[in-house]
Amino acid sequence: MSDRIRIKDIALRAGVSVGTVDRVIHNRANVSKKAVEKVREALEEMDYQPNMYASALAYNKKYLFILLIPKHDKEAYWDEVELGVKECERIRRDFQIKADIVYYDRCDNESLVKTGEECLKKHPDGFVLVPSSLEATRKFTDHLHAESIPFVMLDSYMPDLKPLAFFGQDSFQSGYFAARMFMLLAAKEKEIMLMKHLNNGQSTSKQQANREVGFRHYMKDHFPEVNILEIHLDSQDTPEQYDKQLEEFFNSHPNIHHCITLGAHASLVGKFLQKTNRCEVQIMGYDFTTQNNKCMREGSISFLVCQHAFMQGYQCLETLFRAIVLKKEVTPVNYMPIELLTPENIDFYRRKSF
Repeated sequence: MSDRIRIKDIALRAGVSVGTVDRVIHNRANVSKKAVEKVREALEEMDYQPNMYASALAYNKKYLFILLIPKHDKEAYWDEVELGVKECERIRRDFQIKADIVYYDRCDNESLVKTGEECLKKHPDGFVLVPSSLEATRKFTDHLHAESIPFVMLDSYMPDLKPLAFFGQDSFQSGYFAARMFMLLAAKEKEIMLMKHLNNGQSTSKQQANREVGFRHYMKDHFPEVNILEIHLDSQDTPEQYDKQLEEFFNSHPNIHHCITLGAHASLVGKFLQKTNRCEVQIMGYDFTTQNNKCMREGSISFLVCQHAFMQGYQCLETLFRAIVLKKEVTPVNYMPIELLTPENIDFYRRKSF
């Protein structure tokens, strides 16, 4: 019924001109308080629902959204996020949406704030934001709140900062799930390897830290006797340095047959296992990257826990579009599925945005 209501019908009901109705619907000036009340009363009586898509197109405004994410290597989790954002930008191109991708140094607590403040000079309409530390992120989001710029959080959820929405996994549950799946393979082991990919000796992801909490919680509850041996590979090192560290580790621990990493760099170990013909050793990791995909197909990676990074990027930008352009309500907390890839189902894993 509401789709058939014309502006002319509303004007007749309210006893005002068509132009007055149009100005009220689009919140334009030069309308008397009495006329506004009449039009709004008529709209309510007629259960009028405006066509938000048509209104947004007619408004002909340009929108700038900024994806502020950590600097990263190619073929990483973040590449898929970027592709999802760009796909949403393409799909919504008729609404004159532009999505800029800007990088900050996640190991430098001030980098997020400095980079974000530079972004503010462009007068963006909204942000997709990957948090750094809580303190550094709060400094920046305080600026956003002061300027009434909405932001969607990706990867790590910090509810106290009051984002418009969040997209990402429940990190604790993801780590707990990973441990359970991993121990289906390693149930008889006395020792396992936990590989951490660090940057200058520091963990760069709150999400990975929370996964580790979930992982260790499961291990303590169900396999307290298993010894978890850590190896740290630094992002500043070369592939040759990785191989040397891994060679030393496996030579020192010949009974290690199962390895896990809670980030996207399982292929660092997977490629080493292939080069050294350690076919009896398996690794489990996270994320559908090109190198992880390759190692799984070649047999050195047994499981990958995935979270549809492409879909996350797409939905983050789509949420800003719906909230700012269409002025629709959006779902504030959006936990992504915790999905398990194996060599048997990897061919059926596809990018998807909805």
